[in-house]
Amino acid sequence: MAKGASGAGLLETSLRNDRDDLAAQDIVRGMDDSSTSQLRRGVIGPCILALLATGPRYGLQIVKELDQGGRLLTSQGTVYPLLTRLSEAGLIRTAWEEIESGRSRRYYEPTPAGLARLEEFIGEWSRFTSTVDALLTRAPDSAVHEGATEETR
Repeated sequence: MAKGASGAGLLETSLRNDRDDLAAQDIVRGMDDSSTSQLRRGVIGPCILALLATGPRYGLQIVKELDQGGRLLTSQGTVYPLLTRLSEAGLIRTAWEEIESGRSRRYYEPTPAGLARLEEFIGEWSRFTSTVDALLTRAPDSAVHEGATEETR
């Protein structure tokens, strides 16, 4: 019995080590080029709410404003499904307005719940970026560059 118990202990230790290795791999994997894309996807919704907080906009107008800096949108195709999800979540509402005879445009504006969510996000974002900035600025430049290869310098 003691032999089986120690075997179970070894198996448990092995599984824990495997789980820790997988967690470390996930962290490293999260630091590749897709981490920027993931960060973008995470902030586009609040950025849309921020744009709409200043006044109603139609879809293409939102796309153009998000893309002005050239670093926020990975694809224009991500905006319209996100607008649908924000609407379904009750964070924005839509209204059709006639722009020319026979032509209409869908305008989006935030709901009170959307404005409250934006306010929450702004507070969270401020704390988040302050913490990340503080941690990143702790690393001396020489330590960061020592790990870099000639190709990445």
